[in-house]
Amino acid sequence: MYIKKILVAIALIGLVIAAYFAYFIYGAMFKQNTAFNNDTAYIYVPTNANYDQVREQLVPLLKDIDSFDALAQRKKYTTNIKAGRFAIDKNMSNNDIINSIRSKNIPIKLSFNNQERIQNLAGRIAEQIEPDSLSLLQAMTDKVFLDKHKFTHQTVLNMYVPNSYEFFWNTSAEGFRDKMLKEYYRFWNDSRQAKRKALNLSVNEVVTIASIVQKETAKVDERPRVAGVYLNRVKVGMPLQADPTVIYSKKLKDNDFDQVIKRVLYKDLEIDSPYNTYKYRGIPPGPITMPDVSAIDAVLNAESHGYYYFVANVKNFGYHKFAKNLSQHNANKNEYVRWINSKGVNR
Repeated sequence: MYIKKILVAIALIGLVIAAYFAYFIYGAMFKQNTAFNNDTAYIYVPTNANYDQVREQLVPLLKDIDSFDALAQRKKYTTNIKAGRFAIDKNMSNNDIINSIRSKNIPIKLSFNNQERIQNLAGRIAEQIEPDSLSLLQAMTDKVFLDKHKFTHQTVLNMYVPNSYEFFWNTSAEGFRDKMLKEYYRFWNDSRQAKRKALNLSVNEVVTIASIVQKETAKVDERPRVAGVYLNRVKVGMPLQADPTVIYSKKLKDNDFDQVIKRVLYKDLEIDSPYNTYKYRGIPPGPITMPDVSAIDAVLNAESHGYYYFVANVKNFGYHKFAKNLSQHNANKNEYVRWINSKGVNR
């Protein structure tokens, strides 16, 4: 009888322990454990990260980090870390969180536009995905890659078509570059290639003219007309004489792309640079900025007209006055010069 009581007591103790253990497991696995008010929080797990790096990001997001640690060890997450961007939804349990950060890498929307140089683009991309700007720049300017795909340091910016793209946050620098090459070929489809060929221009020449158009006018509806002016000049062998190319030449000569130049001076026209279209005829060796799609398509679908000149319209800001001959242009230019002098803009 005494032994029977001992066995019953042991059984009861076992049940209590089992119940406690079950409660602990349930709490660790299925009890809500988030501590933030937003609907969703994100963590960014670097490539080759260890558990401590993940844990550091989780601490401010969870009510009970110790219970998460216990379950993470039990589910072997602590030794099987995956890189990427992961979502943690409000009211998730530890089990839900581990399942999410183990296998549900969420892509980001990466976007860029209007970068003047490949260095600027690398910096812009580094703000959005894991690789730093130096590793991106090295991948984007790798000579073997450029030679293989027929780009140069002057034309490499052509490969990056401004838009929004879907990437995983932990995409490598080479992975970003290679995907953008595919997007470049996708952009230059049969339709655009046919229009380019009809103009008797290379892709680089189209993009370079588009970059000048981009700098000349922010008005998308005016870009086909401006593009038409430059194409008219190319056809008859006139110098492009585009002020934005002079500004780019000065920035390049000074190695200062942060300077603001609102007025081109006569001495600037003498800067010895292949980008200076006042000094050198023809199309510059590469783009002076990253043109957006509207500027590229403006060249491919340029307005057919007889204009060879244009100058800023002081009565309709943002737009320009166009002229078919030099005397008409000089009248328009004098009006602009009087206006800019009245505003005291000297540089």
